[in-house]
Amino acid sequence: MKPESHMMSFGYNPDWSEGSVKPPIFQTSTFVFKTAEDGKRFFEVAYGKDSLKKHEQIGLIYSRINNPNMQILEERLAVLEEAEESAAFESGMSAISTTMLAYLKPGDLVLFSKPTYGGTHHFINNFLKEIGVHSIGFNHDENFEVLWGRVKKNNHLDKLKMIYIETPANPTNSLIDLDIIKQFKSKMLKEFNKEIKAVVDNTYLGPLWQKPINFEADLVCYSATKFLNGHSDLIAGAVMGDHESILPIKTLRTFLGSMIAPYTAWLLTRSLETLHIRMTQQEKNTIEIVEFLQEHSKVKHVFYPGLESMGAKQNEIYKKQCLSGGAMISFTIEDSEESAFKLLNSLKLIKLAVSLGSNESLAQHPYSMTHTDIPNEEKKSIGISEGLIRLSVGIENANDLIQDLAQALEK
Repeated sequence: MKPESHMMSFGYNPDWSEGSVKPPIFQTSTFVFKTAEDGKRFFEVAYGKDSLKKHEQIGLIYSRINNPNMQILEERLAVLEEAEESAAFESGMSAISTTMLAYLKPGDLVLFSKPTYGGTHHFINNFLKEIGVHSIGFNHDENFEVLWGRVKKNNHLDKLKMIYIETPANPTNSLIDLDIIKQFKSKMLKEFNKEIKAVVDNTYLGPLWQKPINFEADLVCYSATKFLNGHSDLIAGAVMGDHESILPIKTLRTFLGSMIAPYTAWLLTRSLETLHIRMTQQEKNTIEIVEFLQEHSKVKHVFYPGLESMGAKQNEIYKKQCLSGGAMISFTIEDSEESAFKLLNSLKLIKLAVSLGSNESLAQHPYSMTHTDIPNEEKKSIGISEGLIRLSVGIENANDLIQDLAQALEK
């Protein structure tokens, strides 16, 4: 079956819950063991003293370790991403930071694409830096040879442990070529006999419009708050990948206590049922809005994957790895905060708020809001100007959204 069909029932048996067609909320901290032997076995597996045997499943222990709502959600997330396994978290940053901490130690090097989400940028350039993890940022216009040479010049190649990519980039919509993953993995194995982990933040286009696992990504991260949920009523995160790559993350999650709560998992499972319908409508609306913005005299540039104006190289990447441009648009007007704020303050239907991927359309000013932590000179060098507006397109009537933008632009 297709993933959208699996979202209705996968991982849940009504016979286990009095025939309830939907999973109930398992609002409990602990679970009863049938025997002491079961309790012993479950803990052996949970704490890594032994591994699961073929066809064996770990039983329920304690909601910090496992919970039916979390397990149902994780099984469906894995189906969506076409991955072996997933891990659900209380926030997107919890998912990202736990993934990095599970694999990066003092002295290691992480390569990360720029621009990236403001919280990720801060975690890499502040927290990881303070504990001795080195980092090198790279832009979409740096190919493998250029980046390999730059890292080699800094004498850091033997320390490389992870490459972290966010594509399309937040908020510029520039694409990073995911083929760079295979190139780095191959070269590191050949020259240093060393494996590295490749992590892709797929929040903007996944899981419908981009499949990083097909490009040898080991782990795919999400702010599940965004498109996966789509209702602006919860905070959550997720990581998908093969069993071997997910295991250290789940183990660390157990001891950090950053797993998703039962009620949040239940809400997110509900949202996955309409994911394909929501994202399909958002995509349709976005295409109409992009056409409108491109023709408006007060709009200087429109940044959206697949547009010819993004450049030949960007379009080459788009055709290779994207199934759609998605539902996120960035555009520039006059390059001043005053003009950007005037437009944002004039919107009526579109909400002035951060976050993205929800049913309602949201607009914000990346320069002074989500990416305020990035130094001004760096912001300008990676395309985040004072006149840049980021728009997350919802499921409202497309003509109503266009009329709202039109009246705001006139002001």
